[in-house]
Amino acid sequence: MEKYISATEANQRFSEMLREVSNGESFPVTSRGKVVAHVTPPKQRQKTKTTKEYLASLEGRPPLTTGPWKREDLYDRSDRHIP
Repeated sequence: MEKYISATEANQRFSEMLREVSNGESFPVTSRGKVVAHVTPPKQRQKTKTTKEYLASLEGRPPLTTGPWKREDLYDRSDRHIP
């Protein structure tokens, strides 16, 4: 069950609240009786793929096309006001 905590109390007990959050608790933070924030543990990150796994995941994907670019298109300076 979530424990509601006022913003004032959260400010006064911040370190204690973080310890509880690190143990899986979550806290809706209220201000003047309305929930204004939720302090929750972070979602578990997925393991980063190795380079070999990443390159293998790209196999079979169609190449990205960007269109017929010219060097001048990349360095267009028409928006700059040069005297």
